[in-house]
Amino acid sequence: MSRIRYSAVIALAALVVALGGGNATGKGENAAAPVAKGAAAAPTEQSLVTLEKSAYEAWKTRDAKFWDTFLSDRFVGYGSSGRLDKASATREYTGAECTVSSYALSDEEVRPLGTDVALLTYRTTVDATCGGQRVPSNTRAAGIYVREGNEWKGVFHAEAPIVDPKAAPATPAGMKETGPMVEARAADRDDATAALMAAEKAIWEAWKDHDASRLGDLTADEISFINIFGVFYPTKADVIRDWTGPGCDIESISVTDGVATMLSPTLGILTHTGAADGTCFGQQVGSVWGTSVYVKDGDAWKWAFGINLPARRQGG
Repeated sequence: MSRIRYSAVIALAALVVALGGGNATGKGENAAAPVAKGAAAAPTEQSLVTLEKSAYEAWKTRDAKFWDTFLSDRFVGYGSSGRLDKASATREYTGAECTVSSYALSDEEVRPLGTDVALLTYRTTVDATCGGQRVPSNTRAAGIYVREGNEWKGVFHAEAPIVDPKAAPATPAGMKETGPMVEARAADRDDATAALMAAEKAIWEAWKDHDASRLGDLTADEISFINIFGVFYPTKADVIRDWTGPGCDIESISVTDGVATMLSPTLGILTHTGAADGTCFGQQVGSVWGTSVYVKDGDAWKWAFGINLPARRQGG
């Protein structure tokens, strides 16, 4: 799928993305069920990788028609200026003046998020320029696919450039902090968004308090996470160890601008903006564009996967 174009390296100030991430299937209601007769078979890793590569090829060739059938009407993701829906994603993936010399995917992993939803995480290596500027050559990416009829369609995509946190400047040249995203709908606008926002705030509070026990209770049995520096944590133990490790001293947190995209009554994607008042490794933390996948376990929403990006855009 078309990559997110960033023209500057990521700020260490956004180290707060030690929050959010993983792919998992919750217990109980969201457990996998038999596939209905005549429905599309569960995707293999190779089939999802093939689909993802076809999207990169469409980005390379600026094939605007491709996205109409490839993307779900429920698509949500993040691009160079913030949250995307299907229409804005199509414009982003085809409207930029990009010259793509090569692209490659590696380290692919596929995990089910439910009966009709699958997550693909991978690493990209790209040689490309957009708008005359080089795009990050290495990223960690996540794509979520949903079964619609007999087809699997892209319903989420985002990429985190792989950078060295110690080498990232606190304020990248040519970048500035953003306010609320222009196209974002109101936070807590419906019951689903309110429920997932409450669950997300609990995760951030537990992160602030370095509370491994609470984080364990708030997350699904199997999780993984891509942080703002493009680091991939593939297991629950890895994620919680990262979130509760030394380095961050946080006084308060803020989770706003939430929008829930429900894929089923027991599975939803929450896109939001997160921020914290405090420091990580001596640097003031900044805002992030966060994405969290939640699965329902009984009456509780459990955090199952996440990827966070710097809440920044180009500007003067």
